[in-house]
Amino acid sequence: MTTSAVCVLAVLGVPIAMCDAVAADEDAAKMGSLTTALWPGGAPGALGSGPEDVPTITVFIPELRAEKMPAVVVCPGGGYAGLAPHEAEPVARWLNTIGVAGLVLKYRLGPKYHHPCELNDASRAIRTVRARANEWGIDPAKIGILGFSAGGHLASTAGTHYDAGDPNAEDPIERVSSRPDFMVLVYPVISLKEFGHLGSRNNLLGENPPQELIDLLSNETQVTPDTPPAFLVHGVDDAGVPVENSLMFASALRAAGVPFELHLFEHGPHGFGLGGDDPALSVWPKLCVEWLRVRGVL
Repeated sequence: MTTSAVCVLAVLGVPIAMCDAVAADEDAAKMGSLTTALWPGGAPGALGSGPEDVPTITVFIPELRAEKMPAVVVCPGGGYAGLAPHEAEPVARWLNTIGVAGLVLKYRLGPKYHHPCELNDASRAIRTVRARANEWGIDPAKIGILGFSAGGHLASTAGTHYDAGDPNAEDPIERVSSRPDFMVLVYPVISLKEFGHLGSRNNLLGENPPQELIDLLSNETQVTPDTPPAFLVHGVDDAGVPVENSLMFASALRAAGVPFELHLFEHGPHGFGLGGDDPALSVWPKLCVEWLRVRGVL
């Protein structure tokens, strides 16, 4: 397979990781430095070199556009102990259908890894997309983050615990901002307190974490006027992650004057992803598209 053929595959929505594997064998020099590893030299705090120790992004690119496209980093859920497949590639491919680059984040997981490794992975993913925006045809001012369940906690953490980058960093990726331009949070874990998900908290922080850390990562308490706009989706009868998580975050956004849109479904079992064949739940991706258009992202 030629390098040009590999690039065509990427444009058609094949993960760039697959393209890289072919190019590495045939023409790596011409293909450039496309890679899914967030830290090619090893992630900070890594406890090994196995797949579970290497955070990655898998990049899905839609058809070529005349202008630079938006991008969304996708954080699958799984209680900070796993990554749900139906909240990963299918979501990136849906984003491709609306002209958005989808980048699925494989972040490090508990109980092996605890905070701040997960946040570092999400922040690094946003920085990587922004730093390589020209290379990938992405608008650096339209980079969002989308998360489900515990992935929603990670996405909301990235949206409330970001920084502007270190202009003096030797690594050029670390010089750019980790702030997402918008958040999409689907049945998210937001709080690590009364309405939080205990399994997610234990996997993220370990057993018996200090109260100050619980407070810091209960993201309904971390909203400021500079927090990115958010689109939230939740089922009122969610038995896994109580709807109060989205309600509290929406209330905090409103109090801070941050634009948001909140959609609650009367019935929504935890983990419904893109909604499947459910006539009600499957509406949320369409509502999200309209919100992105109103905000000028699309």
